[in-house]
Amino acid sequence: MKPFAKYLAESERTYNYRIKVVGDVPEGFFKQLEEKCAQFDVIKFGNPKTTPVRKTIPDFPAFPNQPMTIVDVEFRYPAIPPQIRQLAQLLGLDPNRIMMPTMGYEQSIDAENDKIEDENKNLLNSPYPAPDAEQRALKKDYSTGPYDHAVLKNAYRSNFTIAGDKTPPAKTTNDLPMGNKSPMTTIKRQPKPATGAKPRG
Repeated sequence: MKPFAKYLAESERTYNYRIKVVGDVPEGFFKQLEEKCAQFDVIKFGNPKTTPVRKTIPDFPAFPNQPMTIVDVEFRYPAIPPQIRQLAQLLGLDPNRIMMPTMGYEQSIDAENDKIEDENKNLLNSPYPAPDAEQRALKKDYSTGPYDHAVLKNAYRSNFTIAGDKTPPAKTTNDLPMGNKSPMTTIKRQPKPATGAKPRG
């Protein structure tokens, strides 16, 4: 039989989080934060790991082109993000630059990202599906060049025959008779008076 203390230790629940800080972290910040987190009975306070500078960080969209430092922690008592932000602010850090999601949430995000990455790899490596009958017909129509298309060759003409006769051609102003009378008046202009330059007017 297991001793009672061992049963108690196995049934003890702990709380796992991942602390994230964007931007440059002051020297000794995480050591001081670990001391401040003593109220949650710290079981583990991991070593900080810093990511390379990234153009955009999903967790901190307001802080582009920054590195991010990550620390995995484990407490015996639960903590909430506002408490961690308040502790970070007491240590002189901007509270908007720190967050603390649970490890369960972080693991689900990591699994989702891995799934998306695998799906993208499969799409990139998989061949295109074979063309169907409609695609093959379109290929025949468009593969001969841009100037050999049926529409450009006027294969689909618009001069359809209607009941009784063909459509009469439309009349334009060029078809109207051209007159030589003024549309404004029928009064003839008086002859010009004679001058020295023009004796006949």
